[in-house]
Amino acid sequence: MNLFVHLTYLAPVVAAIAILFGQPARKTAVIAAVIALFSALIVFIAYDRTQAGYQFASALPLVAGWDLKFFVGVDGLSATLLLLTAIVELAAVWLAPKVDYGENKYYACILLIAAGAAGAFASLDLFFFYAFHELALIPTFLMIGIWGSGNRQSAAWKITIYLSIGSIILLVGLIGLYLLPPPLQRTFDIVKLQHLASTSPGVFSGSGTKSIYILLLIGFGILISLFPFHTWAPQAYASAPVPVAMLHAGVLKKFGLYGLLRVALPLMPEAARHWAPLLLVLLAGNILYVGLATISQKQLDLTLGYSSVMHMGYVFLGIASFNVIGLNGAALLMLAHGLSIAALFAMCGEIRKQTGHAGKRHGVGC
Repeated sequence: MNLFVHLTYLAPVVAAIAILFGQPARKTAVIAAVIALFSALIVFIAYDRTQAGYQFASALPLVAGWDLKFFVGVDGLSATLLLLTAIVELAAVWLAPKVDYGENKYYACILLIAAGAAGAFASLDLFFFYAFHELALIPTFLMIGIWGSGNRQSAAWKITIYLSIGSIILLVGLIGLYLLPPPLQRTFDIVKLQHLASTSPGVFSGSGTKSIYILLLIGFGILISLFPFHTWAPQAYASAPVPVAMLHAGVLKKFGLYGLLRVALPLMPEAARHWAPLLLVLLAGNILYVGLATISQKQLDLTLGYSSVMHMGYVFLGIASFNVIGLNGAALLMLAHGLSIAALFAMCGEIRKQTGHAGKRHGVGC
């Protein structure tokens, strides 16, 4: 069963490399997406919901002194997000329009975005959790800048600057989290960190954790488009090729929410409660301010972009509840939003093709 977990991210990576070396782009991408979906479905069905904890785990030690290893596995949340990733990946590849140039690079970028998201959700090591997400961001920037429409250069630069700043802040927070335990207990292993937090809660309490938590909240928040760090998202989604909008809004944006649920909240619950009033104010901005901006839009793609940002406020509201019902509701909304927003961007792309307004933006159709 471990093999199927690995296939969710390995299949698109291998296919992307094969495409870059000359294999038929669309055919190879569809085959890889089908393999990833089949693997994710097997993992989702085989996951034993009567047992708590991580299943189908496998680890490859790399640097013993840092306790750094390539470590993957799933629990109920990550198995669900892997399935979401595979569904949207296949839809994105299947609905990808014909491009005038660089078809091989185009499909390779789609697959690398999906592989980065799947790898991040499957990773149980902080280093690779972060690295897989960065792998997905690079082709996202390239696809918007090269194959996007409308004011694509401005959108590509804006999303690059915002998400790069968010990634740097997140990296500082993760380094702080790694350095927080005593030297002999430092590890990148998320499972060990969670066990340490439950058995020795004093390690992750105190004033230092509040500073680390706010770094993680801001870093993840920028990646999620938390108000007021949200302005990159609507323009980027409106200018992005349809597969990128589907994958980023539907899947990759869930990385930040997953990180809060997987890393920040379990390890530092006291710090999370300390910053809860700030989070409530910011999520109110997502729901109210961005909600009003959504209904004022005249273009469908911008409406969907703002709507995607607005719905992140409701997910944050579930996280800020600090109870099982709220957290389960946040996880369910992550899945529902991922499927629905990907489908909506796919339909928007079809409308754009039918009306012939791709890249012209006259306020008609998309």
